[in-house]
Parts: sequence; C-alpha cells; structure tokens
Amino acid sequence: MDVTPVMSSASTPATGPVGSLAAVAQQAWGAVSYAARTVGVPAGVRGLAVELAYTAVHLSVYPWGLLDEALRPGGVHAHHRTDTMPPTERSFLVSDLDGSSTPVLLVHGIVDNRSIFHYLARSLRRRGHGTVQAVNYSPLTAFTGDVRTAARDLGDHVERLCAVSGADRVHIVGHSLGGLISRYYVQRLGGDARVDTLVTLGTPHRGSAIAHLLPPTLVPRQLQPGSELLRELEEPAPDCRTRFLAVWSRMDQLIIPQRNARLEHPDLEVENVRLDHVGHMAMTIDPEVVHLVARRLGRTRSPRERIGAVAAAG
Repeated sequence: MDVTPVMSSASTPATGPVGSLAAVAQQAWGAVSYAARTVGVPAGVRGLAVELAYTAVHLSVYPWGLLDEALRPGGVHAHHRTDTMPPTERSFLVSDLDGSSTPVLLVHGIVDNRSIFHYLARSLRRRGHGTVQAVNYSPLTAFTGDVRTAARDLGDHVERLCAVSGADRVHIVGHSLGGLISRYYVQRLGGDARVDTLVTLGTPHRGSAIAHLLPPTLVPRQLQPGSELLRELEEPAPDCRTRFLAVWSRMDQLIIPQRNARLEHPDLEVENVRLDHVGHMAMTIDPEVVHLVARRLGRTRSPRERIGAVAAAG
C-alpha cells in the first residue's frame, strides 16, 4: 500500500477527451498488460480470486440491497450507555465522543446498491461508529440521470441524516461513481459545510476510458476523461473544508487508466493511497482498506481546526 499525501500542490494537467480509438486502445492495452503481469505473482492471483469470489457473493445479496435502509441514529449513542458495548466500541466512545457520534454515510457506485457496503458498514459499527447508513440512489441514474442531480439529492439526504441524528456534520465513503457524486456535492454545492471527511474508493476522478463503451447517455459522457463535469471539478475550490482520502488500485479493472482514480487538486487537502492487488469491487472488503477508512474517520476535525483550515487556505 502506497500512501501519498497531497496538500495545495499543483494539479496534474487534466487528460483531454479521448479523441481517437487509438488512444482508447493504448489506455486499455496498458491496463491489460498490468493485469497480465499481476497474474504472474501470488498476490495478483489472490487479488483476482478475491475479486471474482466477492463479485459472485455480491450478486447473490444484490436483491436484498434494493430495500432502503431506515434513517435512524445509532441507538447506543442516543443515550450514551457503555455497559453493553464491546471493548473496542466502548474505548472509541469514551476517548472521542465527537468522532464516534459523527454519522457515516455510504454511497454506492453505478448500477449498484447499498449491499456493496455490508462488510464495511458492519466493521465501522464494531469499531464504535454509532450511526452508519448506506444510501441508495436510483439504479437508472447511469442511463437517465445526471451526477449533478444525484449530488443535490445526496445533499438533501445529508440534511435529513443530520436532523435525525442531531449531528452538524457527517463523514461520507463513496465507492466508484458514488465518490464522484459526493465530491460534486462537497466542491460545488456547499457540502463542505457538512462533510468532515470524504473517502473515495475506486472513483474515476479524471474519468475512465471504459465510459466510452457504455450507452451514450449523460452519466457515461460525464465519466469520460476530459468531460465538462470533470473540468468543472477542476475549477478552484479555495475554501473547501472537507478532507479527502482517495484510494485507488493498480488492479482496478473499471478505471482505465487506473491512475485516474487519484484525486489531485491544488485547493483540496488530499491523501492518495495506492493499492497493488485489489480489484474494483473488493475495495469495500479489503482488510487494509477497511482499517484505513476506520482509522481516518476516527480522526474527526474539531470546529476550531475546521475554521483554522479555512483561514490557512485563504
């Protein structure tokens, strides 16, 4: 696992629209070449096996995930009892009440649903996060929707979650397209006032050549490298208060080229983490990723620190 913190650094020039089949083929060949090399090492074989096995398991529980999760705060933190908690959860609550009571919202990827987060949600609850909720957006978003509209809907859900939980801010973990929707909400719709930390897992921050193979509706066009939406996200965001953690993998089979899942922006506080042998779907269950996410969400920024960060950015 390679960790690269990025703060107020010059961003890498954006990749323009892929203008020819040759460019798409070159990107795809690079991804296939790396995938072929990974099969030759034990870690790559294990990663591929885990990806295939988890994809099969996920498909079996996909229908269950179509049901929306009830919007409710964690019962334990509603009355702050610790006698029924396991030691790990009790320790987190006692040592950091603010961190443990900050709601965590999980946002899935394209044509997926909240079932992708079953393991991650359970792990976060076991580690002491009192309110963890996975939200569903329409599976038709990929064909008839718009990232901007989905981001506004996400903002409405965040407001409802804050009202129910009594919290004034949340953490968000977004997988794939869910990370891009969440980033748009934070950067362009004022969501940084509500979102303490945004974690993106396998999110096409600079697009993916795979989008050229999808139906030519709005969202696939928005996911193409150099799209109008991605250029909009490259615009200045000098007062953004949200911290970002972007996890990407060299074995990601859906983000082509894989480095496009890195988040590089001069105005954002970002930590990029590279994985070598974890597939796109398996990011949500990989033990290292789960531990990294839980550790990062346990470091909630205090109001004073948030104000100081905005002042420093200015």
